[in-house]
Amino acid sequence: MKYKNIIKKTIITLIIVSFTGLGCGKDFLEIDSEGRINKQEVQTNPNAAEALVTGVYNSLYFGSFDPTTVGMLYMIATDIASDDGDKGSFDADFGPAREIDNFTHTPGNFVFNNLWQGYYKGISRANSALEALEGATFDAAVKNRLIGEVRFIRGMYYFNLVRLFGGVPKIIVVPKATEVNNAEFQTRATREEIYEVIKSDLQFGIDNLPQKGEAGSVVGRSTKGAAQGLLAKVHLYQKNWQMAFDLSNAIITSGKYTLHPDYTTLWRETGNNNSESIFEVQTGLTGDCNAVSPLYSNSQGPRAGGKRGWDDLGFGLNNPTANLVSAYEPGDKRRDATIIFVQPTLPGGPNPGTMLYGNFRLPTQDSVENQRYNYKAYHPAITTCGGNKDLKPKNIRILRYAEVLLINAEAAAMLNNAQGAARLNLVRARAGLAPSATATQADVWKERRVELAMEQDRFLDLVRQGRAGTVLRAHGKAFVDGKHEVYPIPQAQIDLSGGLLKQNNGY
Repeated sequence: MKYKNIIKKTIITLIIVSFTGLGCGKDFLEIDSEGRINKQEVQTNPNAAEALVTGVYNSLYFGSFDPTTVGMLYMIATDIASDDGDKGSFDADFGPAREIDNFTHTPGNFVFNNLWQGYYKGISRANSALEALEGATFDAAVKNRLIGEVRFIRGMYYFNLVRLFGGVPKIIVVPKATEVNNAEFQTRATREEIYEVIKSDLQFGIDNLPQKGEAGSVVGRSTKGAAQGLLAKVHLYQKNWQMAFDLSNAIITSGKYTLHPDYTTLWRETGNNNSESIFEVQTGLTGDCNAVSPLYSNSQGPRAGGKRGWDDLGFGLNNPTANLVSAYEPGDKRRDATIIFVQPTLPGGPNPGTMLYGNFRLPTQDSVENQRYNYKAYHPAITTCGGNKDLKPKNIRILRYAEVLLINAEAAAMLNNAQGAARLNLVRARAGLAPSATATQADVWKERRVELAMEQDRFLDLVRQGRAGTVLRAHGKAFVDGKHEVYPIPQAQIDLSGGLLKQNNGY
């Protein structure tokens, strides 16, 4: 028993207080790519404090098979679980994703433990940064801006955790070494308690972050609009319609964002940080191609198959479904900007297809495994990044202005506010579609699906809408009501807690 407790304490310490040093009585902070930063220096030197906050942002770049946050495995838990994406590749490939696709997953599926560790590792960095920044003596506005950025990241991580797992441990301080095994850090808070943390973090950001393009704002970092947008989404999930409407309306009337005129280039390199971007994870600003979870793009790229190879090879995961294809209205520009359609083989060899983007040509059915691939995640093979095709300058769009318009339209529909129709039809007009005659909640849900397809929202949307079971069983998935709305608490974490963490219903 003593040996077991030592192991438990060691691993939980790594998960909860890794990269901090503060919980162990040290006077430095371990930050990726920044070396050791003295706590006193952080509190007196705004440049050192900026470097510390950069270390928190770096948690967005955790790898695919190490603890991850917003990369490939998050895509599996959201897109592949939905009716928008099939697992893809060949049948026997990547069993954990197949289990999630079919809803046969168990608490031992490594995807869940990986995400759990990634989020708490990122939260740990945020907590240690906040502890240091609270004692900062430099300009108060700069201090509060930095705290606001960190709390935005922490709020986003807890939002993902509560949507994926339900109530989770509430850890908003750096535990001391003697406190790591305390029950408060190893038992689950309620959903409501976690949502209060999220709302408090994001409200602090709203109160202290600059607007996009204003003094103090930096491309790729959180802004007032990002905090408002994410908090509006939080209220949408909680059905707080008036708050969702007011926050989204504040973004719309701020004049800081407009729809990017060309949907087809939103996910191309030229679309990075465009007028519609509210928050996206940066990968190409410094030219070093630090990919978000290096396999995010490659994992969804066309997988070579048959007798012929293909230049831009990938793992072939997350194939857009036929059901998604049928959801687009005739003439919707978003369909071909979202889905790579594989071409039939022509006599004499593969069809070279149409030049779509850079050196990209449409794959043919005899060169790849599957019929459709995610165009939004695609990036062509490149020769930079040290010749490593896994590292691509592919930004991940976390929040876009189009979604804010749809949040506003949905909230307006529930408030009987006619203003929502104009918001909905702005999104439709950009897609090349005629105005919708109505702007009901069902209309907005339909528009959300095709506007945000393959952007890690569909499964979570279906759950919050109360339609997951009906929709996913019709799609052939073994979804069980009252169970599969959330994922199981990872068995590894229950074991590490000595059973203090309790499992979700049905697992």
